[in-house]
Amino acid sequence: MTTADSGRPSRPAGTILALGGGGFSVGESPLLDDLLLDLARPRAERRGHGDRPRVAFVGTASGDADGYVEKFEAAFADRAETTVVPLFWRDGSDLAATLLDQDAVFVGGGSTLNLLALWRLHGLDEAMAAALADGVVLSGISAGMNCWFDASVTDSHGPLSALDDGLGFLPGSACPHYDGEADRRPAYLDMVGSGALPSGFAAEDGVGLLFRDGALVEAVSERPDGRAFRVHLSGGALDVDDAAVAESPLDVRFLG
Repeated sequence: MTTADSGRPSRPAGTILALGGGGFSVGESPLLDDLLLDLARPRAERRGHGDRPRVAFVGTASGDADGYVEKFEAAFADRAETTVVPLFWRDGSDLAATLLDQDAVFVGGGSTLNLLALWRLHGLDEAMAAALADGVVLSGISAGMNCWFDASVTDSHGPLSALDDGLGFLPGSACPHYDGEADRRPAYLDMVGSGALPSGFAAEDGVGLLFRDGALVEAVSERPDGRAFRVHLSGGALDVDDAAVAESPLDVRFLG
């Protein structure tokens, strides 16, 4: 089955928390990590996991870097049952079964392009779709934000460029680090304005976008001044040659 508008496979229903930056990857605030655990707890309780949700870390985008795994364990090991899902050193475990046994999955940052390529080679893309549909909360930062969308702006090739080959769990395009890297905002505005990317969402560092069943529920922030935007063609224009790009600010709830 495919979606009528894009020809992509139908989008799986479920909860996704997409982070423009922040959380344990940066280590400045635990508020986004706390939110992920809160989102995971209803499933944990239903599955008899008590007050320690099962949370898996997928570090494909960073090459399964040991230092990133250590940050994840430091952030969650004392309050969750943690699992690491490496692809560079497979241990023979069933990826789909491992993900279905979780209450939440966190995808680390790095190369969006490499992440997508390796997931597809190992079947982790399909395993993620099955986990999402089963009620596992999916989350991630930077590349771990980009991957869920139809498209994104990425530096996987070096210079920032448009990538239109995302998993398509969420509609449109994504831009993390909207204030954290000087070239991100102008590049994303240009790509959406030119039609290189479809309309989408931009999140500053420390800001998360919470989606359920493909629709935005709310934007949240570990910073009191964190911002997020819907980036789109202005005036409802259908022809990019006759339209300007616009930023529509989203209401952002401070988690502190």
